[in-house]
Amino acid sequence: MHHAFKLGDAEHNLEISRGADGYRLHLIDDQTVPFDLKTGADGRQWLTLDGVHHEVVIATKGDDVFIHFDGEAYQLRYEHPLKRLAAAGGGAAEDRVMAPMPGSIVNVTVKAGDAVTKGQVLLVMESMKMETTITAPRDGVIEAVTYDKGQTFDRDALLLSLVALEKKK
Repeated sequence: MHHAFKLGDAEHNLEISRGADGYRLHLIDDQTVPFDLKTGADGRQWLTLDGVHHEVVIATKGDDVFIHFDGEAYQLRYEHPLKRLAAAGGGAAEDRVMAPMPGSIVNVTVKAGDAVTKGQVLLVMESMKMETTITAPRDGVIEAVTYDKGQTFDRDALLLSLVALEKKK
């Protein structure tokens, strides 16, 4: 299975497959490294890389993965394959604001035709009794808002779409 993560501004493509004794990470030079991630009875997490055990702490928030490994802290951003495909096809991946998790709409602060700036609040959603504020990924104009207050949706549902300011007619 192909995965892509961003560490800072650098994108890292990973191929992962499952084996009889865990998983395998396929590297660019056709090397494979066996790995496994397990949580112990005490709640600690252990990453086994090529037979060596490392204690790790992993937390996620949406598509962000926070990892404390070997005395260093890292923040990775998972990139959904469909978002990457849209970007590769010449469209701007940031034209579509997708739901980071299933939930319902609490408040929508914009409507089609509104100009927005990067970081501006677009809507507030709720998932598992926790509210999440969704902000504009870039400057643009709201093309469409696909959900109204109270409506529910699944993870990766299209919440709203943007067009560039110069594309707006």
